[in-house]
Amino acid sequence: MKEIVNCAAYASGRRTADVQLNNVHEVLKDSRQFVWIGLYEPSEEVLASVQKEFGLHDLAVEDAHIAHQRPKVEIYGDSLFVVLRTAQINHERHTEFGETHFFVGTNFIVVVRHGSNVPYTEVRARCESMPDLLCKGQGFVLYAVMDFIVDRYFPVVHELEMELEEIEDKIFKERPSRETTEQIYMLKRELLEIKRTVSPLVDICNRLMRFDIKSISSETQPYFRDIYDHAVRINEMVDNTRELLNTALEANFSLISISQSDVSKKFAGWAAIIAVPTMVAGFYGMNFKFIPETNWHFGFYAVLLGTAGACLLLYYLFRRSGWL
Repeated sequence: MKEIVNCAAYASGRRTADVQLNNVHEVLKDSRQFVWIGLYEPSEEVLASVQKEFGLHDLAVEDAHIAHQRPKVEIYGDSLFVVLRTAQINHERHTEFGETHFFVGTNFIVVVRHGSNVPYTEVRARCESMPDLLCKGQGFVLYAVMDFIVDRYFPVVHELEMELEEIEDKIFKERPSRETTEQIYMLKRELLEIKRTVSPLVDICNRLMRFDIKSISSETQPYFRDIYDHAVRINEMVDNTRELLNTALEANFSLISISQSDVSKKFAGWAAIIAVPTMVAGFYGMNFKFIPETNWHFGFYAVLLGTAGACLLLYYLFRRSGWL
């Protein structure tokens, strides 16, 4: 995949021209239009060219190249640097994370995508189909891409909720096991990663809504409230799922303990039943001359019958008490 996905200039909400990276500085001289460039895992050389054309801060460019940042928003002079993490479910039903970095200036926006294999061409096409909103400038583009990223958290969290339901079925409808405990632990790790990814969004949206940022117009700032509401909702969904998962883990441990206790009861019951003939055989196996019923013709059968009767009585009592 090429590093520069798209680079175009927009004026009055409409795409005016495709722009070469080395000509961006000429386009930026016209304050009536802005440049929107999309990058995918750019090399140091490409980032250096982008920094030169847009006048980006060294620290922000370094963060965009390393691509292992926490979600944040930073202001460097008149430009804005925003970091978001993306999430998606792969074919193995595991959560994969990526990063998207935004450089927003007075008449430009640079979108740098790392890890995620979902392009933002859909967002660009949707924005270009709404010139009345795109005319608000690069601030609206920032909102549109951020909204696209945050909305993709909903199917991820929903998938994790479905996994939780499957785990609950295994716990309560099947035999509890250590494998279920391992599944719960892995799901807790994924939920924790989602929590770390989504939680900073609330603070990011607050800053974008409330602070006076030159690169985002006052008309665009209210749009970030929509992302804020989605972030709060996802946080609540994650918290609820984590709480249910903790309860499921406790229930799994409890059922495993009960199952082990039931096994112990069965062992104890059978041991008590087996102890009766063992005890009788031990008595009659002692080397004494005078033992009851030894000289009686039916003594052996009487002892055998009595022993079997005692075993059956114990079995009945243990069975009625639930031990067997």
